[in-house]
Amino acid sequence: MEWSEELASGLLQAAPDAILVIDGDRIVLANDRAEQMYGWPHCELVGQSVDVLMTDAARALRKERRKLFDESPPGSIGSIVTTACRRDGTEFPVESSTTIIETPQGRFAVAVVRDVTERTRIEQEKARLQAEAQAHRSQRLESLGQLAGGIAHDFNNMLGVILNYASFVIEEAESPEPDVSMIAADAQQVIRAGKRGTDLTHQLLAFARREVVRPEPVDLNALITGTQELLRRTLGEHITLIFRPDPDLPTVTCDPSQIEQLLLNLALNARDAMPAGGNLVIDTGRDDDRVRMRIVDCGRGMPSDVLERAFEPFYTTKGSGEGTGLGLATVYGIVTQAGGEVAITSEVGLGTTVTVHLPAGAAVAPVEVAERARATEGHGETLLVVEDEDALRDVAGRILTGAGYRVLSAEGGAQALELAARHDGEIDLLVSDVVMPGMLGKELAERLVVARPQTRVLYMSGYAQPVLASQGTLDPGVALLSKPFTANDLLAAVRKRLDG
Repeated sequence: MEWSEELASGLLQAAPDAILVIDGDRIVLANDRAEQMYGWPHCELVGQSVDVLMTDAARALRKERRKLFDESPPGSIGSIVTTACRRDGTEFPVESSTTIIETPQGRFAVAVVRDVTERTRIEQEKARLQAEAQAHRSQRLESLGQLAGGIAHDFNNMLGVILNYASFVIEEAESPEPDVSMIAADAQQVIRAGKRGTDLTHQLLAFARREVVRPEPVDLNALITGTQELLRRTLGEHITLIFRPDPDLPTVTCDPSQIEQLLLNLALNARDAMPAGGNLVIDTGRDDDRVRMRIVDCGRGMPSDVLERAFEPFYTTKGSGEGTGLGLATVYGIVTQAGGEVAITSEVGLGTTVTVHLPAGAAVAPVEVAERARATEGHGETLLVVEDEDALRDVAGRILTGAGYRVLSAEGGAQALELAARHDGEIDLLVSDVVMPGMLGKELAERLVVARPQTRVLYMSGYAQPVLASQGTLDPGVALLSKPFTANDLLAAVRKRLDG
């Protein structure tokens, strides 16, 4: 068959896609890119059946393909994503667009074929990352869900203590001859219960916040001690938690909330490995210039084939819906991110030992209590406290007034702006809740600072700062006091903000 020089030149030039001219099922013309893509020399490709470029599944559609070729009107275009086959038998994804043309020599199909291997890989990688992110969220929710029952139980106990001891205080105070020592003792019980609730809340907020790594010098023994109650609720009453700390342990540099997450993940695994109960032992020690933390259970253990894949993401021996396969993978990521190493040893029927080594970090600088108390005193500065919760606003006002500050209080943004407009003197610091009805703390601060450029700002919130920043509720890097807070927390944050 004779082809015009222009057409042949156009097809055979170095086009980015493979171009094939097909007469029925026979290839009559191919460009250079087609040779490269399919691995056939031009002299062997031309004259072959198009079937040699197709997979078995595509060849099975020969009749439908022929019917489409015969019945489609000239100029019509069809586009499909399918799998093609190279000369060596390897298969690869392609996107093919076919146009029917009529010429004096007959009816032909012109196929433009693009290798979409890289595009497919990117799409698959994107889907994998999305699935992994979803699985991480599911794993976090699973852990929190398993803690919820125990947390609710403990909070109810604490509230019962607070309500009843507060009633004892009122009854004794209203008695004809109140016993001051009894009132003080009952009030101490209220404070202890409140502190337990505060500690629980801080731990839950740290565990539930988004992944933002904040390394700092950490006393690992103190961190584990503070997490023991959370771990015991995770393990259940049928498992005994034993902690054996090394008293001379140096600090490590890490994100404390991530270490808490690591311990919770390992506690969940140990609990599932000991359905009939047992002991979970955590010990700490020092190996040369590294700090060692070892977590040992007496559970079912793992066979060697499972142990080899223990740190693989999404690998799990649990049934569908019982686990994400990310617990140990998360542990591995946390440890390596902190510059450490983690190893697992296990024997079927004898239990599992997870050994974590972290680099020893800088010592935590001690702070004298007397110096800290003096450093938080006020010097008559005027503070505008804005909080929509009446009781918390009153508490903050009493703490700050007692420390030597002058306090102006408002329940919301609009009232705060009115109060500031009527106030003749300086307002040294705005102490504002972040999320309030009517006006967010961010908007209040922006409007107040326009009118009073010298006023500094301290925010308060029960939400973690990364969550507030990601939602646009608060700018990253601003001063934020986390709720719930103690009097010392509030006074230290206020003094630090005033002193710049």
